[in-house]
Amino acid sequence: MSETLKRLSAEGVSVWLDDISRERLRTGNLEQLVRERNVVGVTSNPTIFAKALSKGSAYDEQVRDLAVRGVDVEEAVRAITTYDIRWGCDVLRPVYDRTEGLDGRVSIEVDPRLARETEKTVAEARALWWMVDRPNLLIKIPATVEGLPAITAALAEGISVNVTLIFSLERYGQVIDAFLAGLEQARANGLDLSKIASVASFFVSRVDTEIDKRLDKIGSEEAAKLRSKAGVANARLAYALYEEKFGSDRWQALKDAGARPQRPLWASTGVKDPNLPDTLYVDELIAPGTVNTMPEATLEATADHAEVRGNTVQGAYDEARAHMQALKDVGVDYDDVVRVLEDEGVEKFEASWSELLGTIRRELEDKAADGGGA
Repeated sequence: MSETLKRLSAEGVSVWLDDISRERLRTGNLEQLVRERNVVGVTSNPTIFAKALSKGSAYDEQVRDLAVRGVDVEEAVRAITTYDIRWGCDVLRPVYDRTEGLDGRVSIEVDPRLARETEKTVAEARALWWMVDRPNLLIKIPATVEGLPAITAALAEGISVNVTLIFSLERYGQVIDAFLAGLEQARANGLDLSKIASVASFFVSRVDTEIDKRLDKIGSEEAAKLRSKAGVANARLAYALYEEKFGSDRWQALKDAGARPQRPLWASTGVKDPNLPDTLYVDELIAPGTVNTMPEATLEATADHAEVRGNTVQGAYDEARAHMQALKDVGVDYDDVVRVLEDEGVEKFEASWSELLGTIRRELEDKAADGGGA
């Protein structure tokens, strides 16, 4: 096992893989990453599934059976994706048991087309929770305005939730409040709070991509000096907010009832700018009680040469605030940045979902035309 990844884990960072595929599961690669790369969780999204379905033949047999049965494309998508997630949950189950439910988690996202519809999101979360039927599952719900009450409702029913597409500090605060409200309702419903898990996926690299684009447009020397630092600064301030919210009397009452905190999860941690260090969003976001979900390239880079130099978050709050103020001073509108990123995030996942539906529809039609034959 990589000594670098062992040190990262020792600092309180849970290493999760931001990828899943039938091929990775079938070949035992995921088990290998758990064993050799200290991977203790897995996340997925529509883009990851669309990519997995477009490669190789790992899904052919299941698609053939679905075509023979004449299922529609929506049912086929859910049958295929939940199969992978269930398998992933089983691979990670020993980690879940060993960590007493802290890690060993696998995430699946609700249909992104429902991101602006509360009741349908809750219904979808229930359906996925039932279909996968594993205690180490997390249901991903987007942190849209409409998603917030869905997060509360799901948690209140004992459904563990990965809140995704968080970009702004204000929205993150609302996400934590939705989490606390959900656990309070779960407690009132008589549920065992220790069995309910949640992470809050705070996106990092996309913030730099959008802000750097605006800094380049401003074009001043002052603006140029501020490039590629906002993602880390924003995430560090999110951790400060996490500490504040989970230091409250409201949280203490839930903790006393057996609840676990909603951990901050650093998402979008693969650098988008090739000029940046490829482990930037690992090196600069080391703090206890966090999750870093990495694409495989970032995971391997981290194993090879990440700089694990202790906690790089808690002593940097003033620096982070100063950076965000400097961005404002040169004319970067933070509120507009995070609004654009949330809208784009939903649109990108919707586009990937449509791509996934299209791929499976074509596969079903091809197999049906062949009479279900090989």
